[in-house]
Amino acid sequence: MPVTPDARHSSTWPGADTGGGAVAVMNKLLLLLIAILVYLQYQLWFGNGSVQDVWGLHQEVEMQRQENLELRERNAALQAEVEDLKQGYDAIEEHAREDLGMVKKGETFYQVVD
Repeated sequence: MPVTPDARHSSTWPGADTGGGAVAVMNKLLLLLIAILVYLQYQLWFGNGSVQDVWGLHQEVEMQRQENLELRERNAALQAEVEDLKQGYDAIEEHAREDLGMVKKGETFYQVVD
């Protein structure tokens, strides 16, 4: 018996489309997957914990690191000044002359005004 073109494309094959029901299910599944993809993309770019939030947090961390570095340098300078003040009178005398305007006994102070 020869095979006719109509017999080859018959809907008697297992899993073949029988009236469009499977196509409708596949279309619904595709729409659901697209909706999930759109939702996940929205969350990624605009939601809580999004790329923008992470970028902002990275910038805040970098600014905080810079501030911490500046404060560490300031603390080191203050610690060195404290050590100088503990060790001798030279630092105390320098502080008194520069910051308080004090003069040693027997010295003459000259103030030049522009």
